[in-house]
Amino acid sequence: MSMSDPIADMLTRIRNASMQHHTSVTIPKSKLKLAIADILKQEGFIRDFKLQAGEKAFENIVLDLKYTTDRQPVITGLKRVSRPGLRIYSKHQDIPRVRGGMGLSIISTPKGVMSGYEAYRQNIGGEVLCYVW
Repeated sequence: MSMSDPIADMLTRIRNASMQHHTSVTIPKSKLKLAIADILKQEGFIRDFKLQAGEKAFENIVLDLKYTTDRQPVITGLKRVSRPGLRIYSKHQDIPRVRGGMGLSIISTPKGVMSGYEAYRQNIGGEVLCYVW
């Protein structure tokens, strides 16, 4: 079955796994999903990620979710902003702040996928993929 929005599927898998207090979640691999996982790791929302061989020579990404000392998930919310039916673009001066700076926006720019803060620092706009808080 073909999937029309693989990024929304990734975010939903992470949201569902963290709500059920799973230690890890498996996601089908793509370059964009790897870039998003790398940003989540750099910003401290997940513990780590690794590649795992799947069936029929397809690879998967295994994300190790992160929790606080009292078993509360570090990722409390995820929201897909730009979607296949409605693309949302932002200039560098209009990059949204998530939860007053406590969250993270992930932007796809001409220089690659990066956090909203990094895109603002480099004066680059792009497509707003998602918010994480």
